Amino acid sequence: MEWRNHGSSDRIDSNFNFETISKYDLKSTFEFLFKKEKVNTIDCLVHSGGGLILTMFLIKNSAYQPKIRSITMFGTQAFGAGTYVLNRGKIFLGKYVTAILGKTPAKKVGSTEHDESYYTMKQWFDWNLKKNFIGENDFDYKERMPRIRIPILSICAKGDTFIAPKVGCEKFLNAFNNESNRLWYLSKRNGNLEDYNHSRILKSQSAKSEVWPKVKEWIDSRTITF
Repeated sequence: MEWRNHGSSDRIDSNFNFETISKYDLKSTFEFLFKKEKVNTIDCLVHSGGGLILTMFLIKNSAYQPKIRSITMFGTQAFGAGTYVLNRGKIFLGKYVTAILGKTPAKKVGSTEHDESYYTMKQWFDWNLKKNFIGENDFDYKERMPRIRIPILSICAKGDTFIAPKVGCEKFLNAFNNESNRLWYLSKRNGNLEDYNHSRILKSQSAKSEVWPKVKEWIDSRTITF
């Protein structure tokens, strides 16, 4: 799924945030798959904010949970990137610079994805600075994350130090409180081909060679060990 203003999706001028995408874009996608196309079950693969959006959606739309066999998250976290003082300072500075520019320059933070508007990214900055996952009307997503019982494989990498560092991905995955979930940390020290950054963990020849075969194994069996 390409959400609004991304890829080939429609361009809009109005502001939107992660909850907007979860409430409308993702809901439309799920309704298309399950109601129109009559798909029975799916395995979800999500990158970065896509994992946050899926989490928010499933918390508020629990009826879809039985239709999902597994979830694979690449570089996904919401409230743990500011655990250490240095990173917390970077996030605070990033929020300030983004507010001035009106957008987050993706390449500057280790991603080749689209620049995101300040309005969209403000939620992410605030979640990590306040160490919470609070949405509209003080809705606490973090508190409700254990309601999602779908097996999750969370993949993070040493080179992703700003958006989804290991500590942040661990905290996010642990919040689901599900023993079936697995964390896979990629680094040269662990014998991997490279210290992947936020984009290369998903899109690179190295990822094609060593990451995607393991993801397929997880989807097929969900008994994989790392």
